[in-house]
Amino acid sequence: MDGQPTADVIEQVKDIPIYRDSVARGHFPVLEKPEIARGFPDNWMTPQLEAALTAGEAEYVLSTGTNHARMQLIRPPYFLLRSYYRLWSEHPDIAHTWRDGCRRASLTTVLATEHVARVNAKKRGGQDGNDGHASTPDAEPSLEDRRLDERTVYLNLRLDPALWERADVERMLGELRAIAASHPEGRYHLDCSGYHLAHLVRHAEDAGLWEDPEAFPRPASIITAYEYTPRNVRRFLESRFDCPVVDLFGSTELGYLFYSDRTGSYRPYLEGMSVELLPVAPGGTLYSLIVTSVRNPHMPLVRYRSGDCARTRDGSPDPEKIVSFCGREKELLDGPDGPVAAGDLDERVGAASPRVFVHQLLLLEGESEGSGPQSAVLRCTTFDGKPLGTDESEAVGRSVSALTGRACRVEHRDHIPIGASGKYAWLARS
Repeated sequence: MDGQPTADVIEQVKDIPIYRDSVARGHFPVLEKPEIARGFPDNWMTPQLEAALTAGEAEYVLSTGTNHARMQLIRPPYFLLRSYYRLWSEHPDIAHTWRDGCRRASLTTVLATEHVARVNAKKRGGQDGNDGHASTPDAEPSLEDRRLDERTVYLNLRLDPALWERADVERMLGELRAIAASHPEGRYHLDCSGYHLAHLVRHAEDAGLWEDPEAFPRPASIITAYEYTPRNVRRFLESRFDCPVVDLFGSTELGYLFYSDRTGSYRPYLEGMSVELLPVAPGGTLYSLIVTSVRNPHMPLVRYRSGDCARTRDGSPDPEKIVSFCGREKELLDGPDGPVAAGDLDERVGAASPRVFVHQLLLLEGESEGSGPQSAVLRCTTFDGKPLGTDESEAVGRSVSALTGRACRVEHRDHIPIGASGKYAWLARS
């Protein structure tokens, strides 16, 4: 089966200009991102959508652009947030923290924090976040400036979490204490990028602020989202927090599609959606995620290539058996056994050494096809800041070499800079 939409989906999209030819032909090809942008918004416009835009029931937004060019979208206000809240409220392991009224502290990229602060400044009548309040360039946004709604506030005010200073850590811990104190039982929910939370814990440990739960209040539940959470980072968080650590997979344009349970196994969350997996390379077991979704009524996507890659438990194209959302199609590396994704490298590194924290594979200059012997350097930091031992380093190097087909040596770093998007790049070229 090639994933063609059901009659019900076709009925919902038949009047949208971008789909008219497909409806007439009786076949829907895979929808690529450039095709979505071509002729936007006219290729999506219907009288119903025009009315929804006029009434404020739909709005124009941009995708984050973290992993691909920013894409203009039309969706209901707070589409992604409502998807998050619903999943949180129904998740079998953490729904109790939603029902108990726990506030949500969000620790992710500074870009997300700045976006919330700008939106709030504009609501108060400011321009581009500069309205004479705490959002001005000369003052950091206050906690209230960073409040998304009555339930969620954002914490991070710096690009690179590895470079947080003690004052940053003390401020964020103080805000967590205030959030916890607003609940009658001192409970809160922590929403985060796994990397950012791991950095906060490490900084707190170094500052002597971790051991005292009064200084660092422990969350009642944790969701990691926003980016791939490495195997070692998840292991580190689970060793530090005595609560469920749940992972969500989704995107700006789709909402959330899958969630993990507290054991790390993924479960589909596909109301109004269906997913098919197409091999990235013929006969391969790395799959491209193709999604049909009418969850967003203003911009339903039929056989949309999200750009994400996944692997399944048995190598079959069965979405029910997905075990890893392992990277982006545009960021793949050719390997001896087929394309290599970020998650593939991470699995090898994590299996060889639990001490590696941040890692990045550097392809050395001149390592293009036909240039002779290929080699690479795996730059890595560790949770304890100490270099890997010789045996451990060699084990990591051998595993990475087998995966990539490149001679690999491991290079300890005290710091690997985060990208301008607030996320780490797994692959670099000299």
